[in-house]
Amino acid sequence: MLIAAVIGLGVIVLYTATGGLSKAVATIGTSLGGMFDRLTETASPPPSGSIFAESPIIEPPNEPYTNQKGIDLVITVPAQAVRTGARVRLYVALGDQEPAQAHEDVPVGSTPRVVIPNVALTKGINDFTATLVGSDGVESEQSPVVRYVYDGSKPRITLTSPRNGATVNNETVKLTGKTQGRSSLIARNSTNAASVTGAAAANGTFTLSLPLVTGSNAITITATDPAGNVGELVLSVRRGSGKLTAVLSASIYRIRTSRLPEPIELEVLVTDPDGRPLEGARVTFSLTIPGVAPLTFEAETGGDGRASFRTTVPKGADPGTGPASVLVRTSEFGRTTDRTVITIVR
Repeated sequence: MLIAAVIGLGVIVLYTATGGLSKAVATIGTSLGGMFDRLTETASPPPSGSIFAESPIIEPPNEPYTNQKGIDLVITVPAQAVRTGARVRLYVALGDQEPAQAHEDVPVGSTPRVVIPNVALTKGINDFTATLVGSDGVESEQSPVVRYVYDGSKPRITLTSPRNGATVNNETVKLTGKTQGRSSLIARNSTNAASVTGAAAANGTFTLSLPLVTGSNAITITATDPAGNVGELVLSVRRGSGKLTAVLSASIYRIRTSRLPEPIELEVLVTDPDGRPLEGARVTFSLTIPGVAPLTFEAETGGDGRASFRTTVPKGADPGTGPASVLVRTSEFGRTTDRTVITIVR
């Protein structure tokens, strides 16, 4: 620039001789002034890098409900935040409250992936957001909300049908009830080892059909809610036959003539159409042995639904078979019969 100034003075001398001094001085003064202005101008600082075009993103869970008190949050930051000294700031809103900082700021490392471990959850709704904080403290826009719901309570199961101890006249029982919405369900019948799975609707209602065996069935219903908590309900259901039933049995079915006389007992079990022992049923036993006059006996069932007839097959009975039968009469369920055979052998 000094060289250029010297050359400029030479030009002034030349212009003086030709009468163009004033114009040259004005032109050179303007040029030199602009040059010195540019030399003394302060350089503009580069962009700070703390204004991020994108917000961080919190990885959402597959299932927002959890029974864990602490969770690991994975956060992805924009590439421009890597190696800039930026930090991730985490916020949480509980229920309908305003967001508050939930954790100390975490520096962004050499990759766009930031993990904040063991973030504490509060019972109920936890809505998380995150921002990027530049080296000058300026925050980015908040990330989209990611929700976790902490639930540490076992799901309650309420059965509307059947009631505990009920009798069902069917091969299966329809279990209808309510529990926590979207819970997975398993019903097991320990009596016959049958099981069935299902799921509760969003409002918690469910219906399961489980096979039964005749008589008492021990059933357990297990519900696992979306958070992983497990609740159980135990009940007993009896399968009925659907009709009045009599089952006749004998203390002995085969008798040798060499052992006569021989005592014998006939017994009947009477159950009502619901499969419960029937008390007060009128019973008539009949026993016919070859060579012996027919025997009859009247009885009434007790509280256990049973009645019996004891007698003796006398000496002199002939070899052969003879029927033993029972006739049951009730005022409510009508009548029924059953029979078996007694055999006399040499």
